[in-house]
Parts: sequence; C-alpha cells; structure tokens
Amino acid sequence: MSAETADTAEPTPERTTDGADAADRRREQRGWYFYDFACSVYSTSVLTVFLGPYLTSVAKAAADADGFVHPLGVPVRAGSLFAYAVSMSVVVAVVVMPIVGAAADRTGRKKPLLGAAAYVGAAATTGMFFLDGHRYLLGAFLLIVANASISVSMVLYNAYLPQIAEPDERDAVSSRGWAFGYTSGALVLVLNLVLYTGHDSFGLSESDAVRICLASAGVWWGAFTVVPLRRLRDRRAAPGGEGAVGSGWRQLIATLRDMRRHPLTLSFLLAYLVYNDGIQTVISQASVYGSEELGLDQTSLITAVLLVQVLAVAGALGMGRLARVYGAKRTILASLVVWTLILVAGYFLPSDAPVFFYLLASAIGLVLGGSQALSRSLFSHLVPRGKEAEYFSAYEMSDRGLSWLGPLVFGLAYQLTGSYRDAIISLVIFFAIGSVLLARVPVRQAVAAAGNPVPERI
Repeated sequence: MSAETADTAEPTPERTTDGADAADRRREQRGWYFYDFACSVYSTSVLTVFLGPYLTSVAKAAADADGFVHPLGVPVRAGSLFAYAVSMSVVVAVVVMPIVGAAADRTGRKKPLLGAAAYVGAAATTGMFFLDGHRYLLGAFLLIVANASISVSMVLYNAYLPQIAEPDERDAVSSRGWAFGYTSGALVLVLNLVLYTGHDSFGLSESDAVRICLASAGVWWGAFTVVPLRRLRDRRAAPGGEGAVGSGWRQLIATLRDMRRHPLTLSFLLAYLVYNDGIQTVISQASVYGSEELGLDQTSLITAVLLVQVLAVAGALGMGRLARVYGAKRTILASLVVWTLILVAGYFLPSDAPVFFYLLASAIGLVLGGSQALSRSLFSHLVPRGKEAEYFSAYEMSDRGLSWLGPLVFGLAYQLTGSYRDAIISLVIFFAIGSVLLARVPVRQAVAAAGNPVPERI
C-alpha cells in the first residue's frame, strides 16, 4: 500500500513513503515514540510491579481456609489468580485484535481506533484505585480490560512503523520507541518508589499508596496519548474496500488465508509466538516470583524493576547498534541464549537476598528492550504493503494476544506443585523452541518474498 499522507479531516493527494518530506516523517516518528512513552507505564508499574503482588494479596484475603477463591464457582488457588487473569485478557484480545486491524486497513483510520483502545485501557487502569478489601473479581476484570486494550492499541501503533520509517532506519526507529517507553517507566517508578516508601509521611496506608500508583499509571497513559494522536496521520485506504464493521470476521478469515501465501512470514511469527510468550510471562510474573518465592518486599521489587528500566534503555539502543553490524536475526538469537541463562539463574536464586535479584534484573534489562524492538523491526520487513495493520494484528497476537500459554503454564505449574521455582523453570522450553524455529527462518528470502526491498544487513 502506498503510504498516502492524509490528515483525517482533510485528505491530501497520494504520496509514497519514499517521496515523503523528511521533516514530516521525523515529526511523525517523534509523535510515534510518545505512545511508547505513554503506555509503557502500564506495563511497568501495573503489570510488572504492583498489580501481581497486590491482586494476589487481595485474593488471599478473600480465600477460604484451603487458600482458594471461587470466581463464578470455579475453585482457583489465590496465588494463581493473577496469571489466569492475564491469560483471560489474552483470549479477549485474540477475538478483538484481528477485527480492529482489518478495520484500520480497510478504512485507513488507525488514529481514532488507537485513541479509543488507549483511553479504554487508561480508564480501566485508573479504576484500579478502587481495588481494595476483598474485591479480587474487580481487580481481575479491570486487568482483563486494560491488558486487552493495550494489546489492541499496540496493533495500531506497530502498524505505523512501515509507514513512517524507511526500511534501513526501522531498527533504529523501533529501538528508540522502546527506549522512550523504558525512560517513562523509569521516571514513573522513581515517583512510585518515593510515594510507596514514604506513604506514612504522606498520611497514607500501604494499600492506599499502591492503589494511587496503579491509578496514576492510567492517568499518565491517557495524558501522553494526546501527543501521538496529534502528530500521527491517517493514510487514505485503497479504494474498493468494504465497510470494516460488517466485514470484520470475513476479513479475519481472508487475512489468515492471505498469510498462507507468505509461509516464511508465518514461520517468523511462529518462532516469535513461542519465544515472546516466554518473555511476556517472565515480565508479568517476575514480581509475584520475587515477593512470594524469594520473600522480597515491595521496595526491593520496585528498585529491581527500576534497574530494568534504566538498563533497558541502553540495552535497546545497544542491541540496535549490534543489529547494524551482525543483523537483527543473529542479535535476537544471542538475546534468547541470555534469556535462557536468566531463567536457570532465577531458579537457583536464594531467598531474602535482593542483591542477587538485582543482578538478575540487570541481565533482564540488557536484553529485554533489544529483543522486542528488533523483533518488531524485523517483522516490519516481512509485511506485504497495504496489509500493515492486518499483519501486525497477527504479530500482536504473538506479542500479547496469543501469549496466554506462558502464564497458563506458570499458573498451572504453581497450582500443581505449590512452587514458584518449578513454575519459573518451566518457561525455559519457550526460549529453546523459539530459538530453533527462528534459526530456521531465511529472513532475506522472507523479505524478498513479501515484495519488500532487502536491507544490506538484516
């Protein structure tokens, strides 16, 4: 699809990305970075740090004598509720994301759909202020809504990348987006740490401080979403498309059929589905593992995640530079080896020893941003033109949408064994299988098969 530069209110004549004015492209890129700046606070403060341990404590307070809660009459171990809620949010996202991606490509209106998804998620996150007492069902519901919303919004956000960046600059642009996100995550975590550790001096209980930290992430998400909504531009859709509302499911089926014409793109998606499932599960369950298995307090967890955020900025930019020398595929494969070593080390971490947890957090930070940023930019080369949002909906299923298996395995492992160490080591298989699958993908051939120019180094 030619990247037709058109404002939503007043379309302009068709203009391809190659002919776009460089200053306009840079302006859009800077606006694009700010959505990472806006929504990454949810991923960091809510999903990674506060909500897991806090929702687990609320569920335990409501549990019966055997440690089970009973949502809709189903017995669930309180310690598994958070992981199961994450999995359920993914199921919701799987249903919605392909339809939204098809609607964006058919109508050319990514921006209003991005805004709608962002503000639904921000509102649900802000509503977490009311999560107290025994309201574990409210917490699980808001988590499902917020997590599904960020998944949908990321479909649309990622679909802009092929339109605002030339092929040879996508690794750098994608890495800068992740760096912006980790910068905002670090900044807000510093504020969270001040509020949480000093809650007594502010006249707040520990629960009040956590709920304010959760809600503030929603406010931040909504406030900074204004920047990309002002700077990103909608592209006019190709003529002849049906209305997306009536054809969403038909378009989903058509997209899946079309993907069969690009088996190498599908091969990369399969590999990404597997190894990223492991990454997402480590991110979402790390704070529960630290608090429940290693006996670390909330301050230690916040400090560790803050360390991840700071080092992830350097890691994302550094791995972007490595990709320019060795190629994105080789750099990602090296990061997956590091991820495997991280899980093995995590299994043997001693309890009540935050220093070792900090060392592990440092290793996570150095590979986290780069492995995700380079995966996104690599996939952008494998997308046929005119199908960016549709294909990125499939990518986002792999990123968030189909990443239900990892949390489910983690939750089941704990439910069956009662050991978070057994749960964490079970994730090694995702990185092992993902590495093998990725190594088998001929990426240069895949780029050419998608009809895109092959970069000098990929």
